[in-house]
Amino acid sequence: MSLFNPAFAQNPKPFLKWVGGKTQLINELDKLISYHISKYNTYTYIEPFVGGGAVLFYILSNFPQINNIIINDINSNLISTYKLIKEDYRKLVLVLAEIEKTYYNLTSLENKQQFYLAKRDEFNQEDSEFSPVNKTALMLFLNKTCFNGLYRVNKKGKFNVPFGKYKEPKICNVDNIVSVHYHLQNVKIFQGDFTETIRYAQQPTLFYLDPPYKPINDTSAFTSYSLENFNDQDQLRLKNFCDQIHINGHYFILSNSDVKNFNHENTFFDDLYQGYNIRRVKARRNINSKGDCRGELFELLISNF
Repeated sequence: MSLFNPAFAQNPKPFLKWVGGKTQLINELDKLISYHISKYNTYTYIEPFVGGGAVLFYILSNFPQINNIIINDINSNLISTYKLIKEDYRKLVLVLAEIEKTYYNLTSLENKQQFYLAKRDEFNQEDSEFSPVNKTALMLFLNKTCFNGLYRVNKKGKFNVPFGKYKEPKICNVDNIVSVHYHLQNVKIFQGDFTETIRYAQQPTLFYLDPPYKPINDTSAFTSYSLENFNDQDQLRLKNFCDQIHINGHYFILSNSDVKNFNHENTFFDDLYQGYNIRRVKARRNINSKGDCRGELFELLISNF
């Protein structure tokens, strides 16, 4: 592929489906970010829970004054994917295109399902000699062909999402992978606990925090995107982290579920973040196996400005 591939010019989009993707909240986030950073010529942006990267890619496409960008996630497979696309996307595209071709050539959903399950087993192998390129290609393939694009692991850390029954999903989007590669060149990528990202803050810095959401009811707690669950104690740790950001003179926007959607007396976040600005915004959620948790719900945007 030529270094001057025209795909470089297109705006990058998330290369993975991801639970809690922020595409539908972009307009609200844009209002907050645009107003806040308009008075600065340079800016640092940190995303401790990058996930699928919807907000990251919007930032990269629309805010050139944000010239120091740091992303992080606890999910090692996810961060390995970001790093590989940034550093060696050509090999990834070749392997992923071959997997896509093989999948498309299968004539029945039953055969596609067997192929999917075999690739899932391969992805879950603990083989030190397993190529990072192959591992990343498998992650992208599984994400595009599993049920609802859900990333979920069991207690042993094994990916266990069932087959999605898609006949011909777009598995290898070369133009977008090339665009993501190009736009990630000046992005610093780390893997670890969200609290570790405070060390990269400079003046001025905006943190966008998009943690695993607190379940709004018993049926919505359907995913663990890493071996470590994000429970209420972690939500409290995150609140303390927001306090630290604020005390250090930085800024944050935090998104989370609105637990009042199904229980108006549940004031968990209202109590936890009293003293900060809490906005309730509408968002549509589709990744859930229960119909009553799909559709239009309120989510929270919490900030210190």
